[in-house]
Parts: sequence; structure tokens; C-alpha cells
Amino acid sequence: MIRLVIAATALLAPGIAGAQAYSCSAPTGALTVHPDLPSAEQPARDIPIGSYTLAITWAPQYCRDNAGRPASAVQCGGGNRFGFTLHGLWPDGVGKTWPQYCKAAGIVPQPVLRKHLCATPSAQLMQHEWAKHGTCMPGYRPAKFFAQSGALYARLRYPDMDALSRAPLTAGRFANAMARANPGLGAQMMRITATRQGWLDEVWICLDRRFRYRRCPVHQGGLAPAATLKIWRGAR
Repeated sequence: MIRLVIAATALLAPGIAGAQAYSCSAPTGALTVHPDLPSAEQPARDIPIGSYTLAITWAPQYCRDNAGRPASAVQCGGGNRFGFTLHGLWPDGVGKTWPQYCKAAGIVPQPVLRKHLCATPSAQLMQHEWAKHGTCMPGYRPAKFFAQSGALYARLRYPDMDALSRAPLTAGRFANAMARANPGLGAQMMRITATRQGWLDEVWICLDRRFRYRRCPVHQGGLAPAATLKIWRGAR
């Protein structure tokens, strides 16, 4: 299959190492997706939005656990290499319950999928994010939804992930490192998640209704600041 190779490097603030230097090889043919629908376990729930969560995934760990899945081919296959990827932008409710699958969702158009594939390197994940989360944002269509989440993702900067992976680390220390790399983002404004073995999985960044950083609610979970955290960097 002919493939399109896109090289991209994040713009970095002085002195901040980047986790986002990568090469993204995307297929040039049609990206195959299927509808993502509510279910008994994930029912439709149209309730008011109180805030948002921007979720980013640590790709080396994701590929360590999921490289063999067909849906992971873009993210983990060939010569592709990612740092943090964009999982999605999630509307939260006013309390502990959140809206999801608010309206019927059509298939995300191919140009939109292709435009954002090097941020969220799975066309089916993008379909899922639009169906479950994007349909709950009033006035949004797929192009606007992914442009909004992509802009929030693109402004993030990252600490030296290699250095952090080589030293004793806690979730709190990692959150502080992320906060230092991003003016206006405090350690209490994000939740760090890990695998059962303690490897960094995702960072959930809390936003208000105007997409400004805010303190995360206690009920949102994540690791305790003192919890031990490890970062998988792949072969060295």
C-alpha cells in the first residue's frame, strides 16, 4: 500500500525537552471505520455539561500493550513513533455523571479523519470520540470538534520524558513536571493514570466550560500524588 509520510516536531519552549518529535506514516487509501453506538453498558445520556477533560495517552506504553491489534496499526506499526497522542475531549457533567452518545452520529468524513490522524492515530477511535463525546457538545460537527480538541492538544508542552523515566518517580512529581512545562497548568489540574503494574498510561487535564485549566474534582480519580509511577520508553 502506498503511504504518506508526514514528519512533525512539536514547537518547544526553551529548555523543555519534547516527547512529541515523531514521524507519522498514514495510509493514503480510505480509512475504514464503522458506527460506534450506545449499548446497555454505555447508554445514551444527554445531560448538561459542567466542564471538560482533555485526555492524552502515552503512546510507548499503549503500543507495548496493544501493538498486535489491527486498530493500532497506524500508531504502532511501521516506522511511526509518537510521544503523547490525543485520546479525546470529554464533556463532563455537573456532578459525577457525564453526558455521552447524546445524538445519532454519522460516520466522520474522510478529510476530517485524515487531517487529525497524526494526533489521534486511529480512525476508529476518532469515530468513537465523536459519537460518544462530540455529539454532546451543542453546535459542534466533527470538523469543529476535532479542531477544538486538536488545538488544546497542540498547545501542550512536555517535560524530558527520558530523564523522568530513568529516575525514581511518583505521580505527583510527574504532575509537577508537566505543570512546569505548561504555564497556567497546576499539578492539581490534571489526573495521572497508570496500568495495574504502575506504568504511565494517560494524563487527564481538567478544563472549565471555556476550555481553561481548572482544578480537577476529587471524584475524577487518578493516582495519589505519592503513588510510584514508571514510564516505559521502549527499546534503548
